[in-house]
Amino acid sequence: MPAASCPLCTPQDETLIWQDESCRVIQVDDPDYPGFCRVIWHDHVTEMSDLPSLEQQHLMSVVLATERALRALMKPDKINLASFGNQVPHLHWHVIPRYREDAHFPESIWGRRQRESSPGQAPEREILAHWITSILGHPGKPTGGTVV
Repeated sequence: MPAASCPLCTPQDETLIWQDESCRVIQVDDPDYPGFCRVIWHDHVTEMSDLPSLEQQHLMSVVLATERALRALMKPDKINLASFGNQVPHLHWHVIPRYREDAHFPESIWGRRQRESSPGQAPEREILAHWITSILGHPGKPTGGTVV
């Protein structure tokens, strides 16, 4: 997929949580999975191994800060981390709070639905951004809200 047609290169309708010069954290609009975030590398890169070592470390520090913030704020039973890129070959990570009673547990969220569920609420965008910033020890840019 060329960068010009990549939906992650030109963000639209994203709820931005946090960003810096290299990557951004967005909230995924999935009613079954409040708190579901995606960490997206800004440049059009396909694989983690395409990045130099320091950039790999930076991206993983943002993924792990997002995980830690969601664990602290939402108290999930488990966090799922996934990086596929099969449909959109642009480097990004899914960070998904999971609960034993959610719609797909113990399957992945893309697996067979196991039950109906009543998910809780996602943390407020500003609170999640504050937690990510405090865990990383450096600020990102202001969240600014939804990118259209």
